[in-house]
Amino acid sequence: MFGVIIFAKIEWGAACLQIIGLNLEEVEELVLKLGEPRYRARQLLDWVYKKGVDDFGQMSNLPALFRQRLEAHGLTGGSITKAGAEEAADGTKKYLFRLPDGFCVEAVYIPEQKRKTVCFSTQVGCAVGCTFCATGQQGFKRNLTAGEIVDQVRKIGLDQRTRISHAVAMGQGEPLANYAATIKALRLLNADYGLQMAARHLTVSTSGIVPAIYRLSDEELQINLALSLHATADQLRSALIPLNRTYPLAQVIQACRDYAAKTKRRVTLEYIMLAGVNDGDAALARLVDLAKGWLCHVNLIPYNPVPAAPYRPSPPRTRQRFLGFLQKHGVAASIRQERGAEVNAACGQLRQHLKL
Repeated sequence: MFGVIIFAKIEWGAACLQIIGLNLEEVEELVLKLGEPRYRARQLLDWVYKKGVDDFGQMSNLPALFRQRLEAHGLTGGSITKAGAEEAADGTKKYLFRLPDGFCVEAVYIPEQKRKTVCFSTQVGCAVGCTFCATGQQGFKRNLTAGEIVDQVRKIGLDQRTRISHAVAMGQGEPLANYAATIKALRLLNADYGLQMAARHLTVSTSGIVPAIYRLSDEELQINLALSLHATADQLRSALIPLNRTYPLAQVIQACRDYAAKTKRRVTLEYIMLAGVNDGDAALARLVDLAKGWLCHVNLIPYNPVPAAPYRPSPPRTRQRFLGFLQKHGVAASIRQERGAEVNAACGQLRQHLKL
């Protein structure tokens, strides 16, 4: 009964059970079942999250017998291992992480003067199948566990020897299709016993799973929501983002408007600009109509070429025209400064370009 109670709540890797990915209540239950006082849970989490130590043998303030019992029950601190990395000239660094079952995912470190951001993955591959995205071409393998998500941020912070201030679920996968693990990971990133990141520095990007957007608005988490919009008419958006056939544009925009109204958090509308596809005058006029009058911000994104995708980036003058027109009509907007494209670490490029 002891093993069933504990193991039901601990996330499986391949052959080991992981401490990272467990919340405080779950770790407290674990230490109590092992005959230790409740406060041992915070000590254990302090080693894993604050000190970045996965080896129980190095956790010097824990009793030796307790450490032995943790190891005897097949427990381990972390969940993923660094398999490779590639750095761009601007300091952006793409990481390849191997998961316990042999699958790999990519994550990206983006250093700026006032913030240190990690773009993390939530799935191995992606089932949404956006036609402009390298991850969509890869297909879907499985969801990541909460521990595998959090560990990307933790491992990058340790490798960079810095405190990660911001984290965005904009890597491989559709975060809201892996809802439970993504939300649990966000809470662990935010928790005082976790990585202690401000909730308002955490962002979830979605292709538009309408029920999950409403569910997210009920979580009482002051996180940011970003919508992969990319088109202003259903026919084109369905061609670019097949999920739009299930959740049409009007439903998606209404869900985002309701999210902003309920949470008082500004929603980002991400708009990858594709030459001759979504950068014409009619698309711009519809974009203004979609975005005006509510709490949102349009982020115009230069397209990053993906092998086998037929698209080209809109020229800079077109992006500037979009920006000026949006701002003229009272819509908050900006052009994203792309980082890491030279190492295939920019928006839409994550796949598995690094060699193991």
